[in-house]
Amino acid sequence: METSIRLDKWLFFCRFFKSRALAANVVESGAVRLNGAPVTKPAHGVRPGDRVAFPAGPYIRTVEVLAPGTRRGPAPEAQGLYRDLGKERAPEE
Repeated sequence: METSIRLDKWLFFCRFFKSRALAANVVESGAVRLNGAPVTKPAHGVRPGDRVAFPAGPYIRTVEVLAPGTRRGPAPEAQGLYRDLGKERAPEE
């Protein structure tokens, strides 16, 4: 099994975004952070143990990557790909 996967693909497989293109757009906008650093390339690789933070409505959601995944499956399968570390209110602009 591969140990790394594209960030946009992983976000899509985890069902955080309805399409891979939408996930890629959010990454390109600079709104996603990987291990605390902003990422702007959808092809950036993520591995188990990485922490990913991204906007989810009025919150910033942070998750830990547990597995790369192989497909966009049902919700219970997707939930096995990450561990939720919580969410915090996004700063007001």
